[in-house]
Amino acid sequence: MGRGSGVGMAGPLAAFAAGFSAELVRLGYRPGSAAAQLQLMAEASAWLAGQDLQPCDLSEARVAQLMSARRAAGRSRLLSVRAIVPLLGYLRGLGVVPPPVVAGSLTASDEVLERYSAYLRERRGLSPSTVRNYLGVARAFLAWRETAVGGLALGELNGAAVIEFVLGEAGRCSVGSAKCMVTRLRAFLRFLHVDGEIDRELAGVVPSVASWRLAGLVKALDARSVARLLSSCDRRSRVGRRDFAVLTLLSRLGLRAGEVAALRLADIDWRSGEVLVRGKGSRRERLPLPSDVGEALAGWLSRGRPRCDSVLVFTRVRAPHGGISAGGVSQIVRRACQRAGLPIVSAHRLRHTAATEMLRAGGSLTEVGQVLRHRSRDVTSIYAKVDRLALGAVVAPWPGAAA
Repeated sequence: MGRGSGVGMAGPLAAFAAGFSAELVRLGYRPGSAAAQLQLMAEASAWLAGQDLQPCDLSEARVAQLMSARRAAGRSRLLSVRAIVPLLGYLRGLGVVPPPVVAGSLTASDEVLERYSAYLRERRGLSPSTVRNYLGVARAFLAWRETAVGGLALGELNGAAVIEFVLGEAGRCSVGSAKCMVTRLRAFLRFLHVDGEIDRELAGVVPSVASWRLAGLVKALDARSVARLLSSCDRRSRVGRRDFAVLTLLSRLGLRAGEVAALRLADIDWRSGEVLVRGKGSRRERLPLPSDVGEALAGWLSRGRPRCDSVLVFTRVRAPHGGISAGGVSQIVRRACQRAGLPIVSAHRLRHTAATEMLRAGGSLTEVGQVLRHRSRDVTSIYAKVDRLALGAVVAPWPGAAA
């Protein structure tokens, strides 16, 4: 009989109880949560013994049967298949439980997407998030193609079909999303040509999306709204300290959500007052660390961040203490808007806010471009019209209008 954290255990999983208990501690589980996981392990071990099964028999179907048996026995906690994921992950890491089986064989679309994914990662060197975005458009195009002609038939693909897909997709999204879509579609069509799936280059027939640069004003939050977002964070709690630090980075330095999520402990140079930002295209650039941003980070790191093995600055507060994703950063902004009673905005809106505040404080467009790390001055030029009061001072009166 094995024993982990006071939970008695018998059956085929008993030999792994001590190791799993140590793993839960390493992942940051609190005693109560760890005990619940070990109790689940004990019940799973007893169920396996009752069915005359071994750990290697814990397939997805068997796990579903186990959880169904627990529900039938009147258990009230940890009843979903997701609840046993920590245990399965540990056992799979030891090679005791087989990896999950992918249902069915790969389709023709799946095979193309797998090769495209490898091409984007290995040949293009794109980041995981960029690969996901490019695969999304490729997947949508292949699905449309299968529906339109009853199969991929990529050898018969022509310009008219490409244009038809673009027009259909562009009509369902914003101008900005449509521009991203055609860029990603061109990349996919180039790959299909290089990969030998199509015999001619079709990227050139993808139409451009009509848009007029600088036709509107950048949308940014005013100082009062930013203050409401920050004050909505309960800095007496660990979650509040983390969210306050995230919002401060977004609104003061104009970091992207993915850059905040990718920030590592070693990226903060406290002595020189700088922070290393891991930006788009694997670029790494240093920014000055303002005192208020440093204080927000120090508050989270010293009195909020759990002790864990993660090298990332921002982690989950509850176990397992992995890093938060770019989507998690966006959710922090969304929840802050809800608490502050403000319309929901994206994390990128705070990037615009940072640029706007720099200009209103007397900064130049060149300085804004340096902080936001724009590759082109044309990108920064969208902020030339953000200070409406300053623009009003130089606007000439309409001819014939009253003075």
